[in-house]
Amino acid sequence: MTIENNRVWLITGATSGFGRSIAEAALGAGDTVVAAARRPEVLGDLVTAHPDRLVPVALDVTDAARIRAVVDEVVERFGRIDVLVNNAGRGLVGAVEETTDAELRDLMELHFFGPAALTRAVLPHMRDRKSGAIVQMSSMGGRMSLPGVGAYSATKFALEGLTEALAQEVAGFGIKALIVEPGAFRTGFAGGGALQQTGALDAYADTVGAVRTGLPDSDGKQPGDPAKAAAAILAALDAERTPLRLALGNDALDAITTAYDAAREEAHSWEAVSRGTDFDG
Repeated sequence: MTIENNRVWLITGATSGFGRSIAEAALGAGDTVVAAARRPEVLGDLVTAHPDRLVPVALDVTDAARIRAVVDEVVERFGRIDVLVNNAGRGLVGAVEETTDAELRDLMELHFFGPAALTRAVLPHMRDRKSGAIVQMSSMGGRMSLPGVGAYSATKFALEGLTEALAQEVAGFGIKALIVEPGAFRTGFAGGGALQQTGALDAYADTVGAVRTGLPDSDGKQPGDPAKAAAAILAALDAERTPLRLALGNDALDAITTAYDAAREEAHSWEAVSRGTDFDG
């Protein structure tokens, strides 16, 4: 197959939601997609439609050894990885006190340590070619948080902090980093096995209870269109100046700007205290 003029994508969590939509958009652009998932067999329809450009691979992003093997296999087969999309993930609803160590660590493995390992694995190849892009699928919850999603937001905050530094470290090698911050999209995130809940304490019924019921009830009714999100991501990557962060959806942009306005106001109100803590003289 000839891929000289088209990109090679490695996309995790590619069987559904944003991962599948991004894969479809990349295929529509004539690119080659390595679609990584724990159950790659469900990608049969895309394989049938694009037998020469869709390659399903089995990958659990919490398996460090498998991560290295998949990256090596893709580079050996295609000679390069042009775009890595760290998309695999799931939701977790629960107050901080309700969240166990195991639940928090498992989510951090999936949303932070896995993407970090994949990023490190592809960087030597991208540096050698002096080109490439790393797309981190975060959330509007990666820049602000709400009751009941503290653990989820913590993992996304961590990923965004890592990527903000990464972007500055690799820009000189011709590598782009894009953090995507969607709001509510019809991806299946709020339903089925993609959303888990901690054990509940009555003490948090007033602050977290509405999220426990409201998030599952929103499944299939969210305002965001995943196909439009995928198109926006491709457009951002193709832009002369790819943004570091790309909020997607009216709800995401409104929530993020409101949170930042509140943070700025708070910083100004405490400015005298903040500036008064240096040594005199």
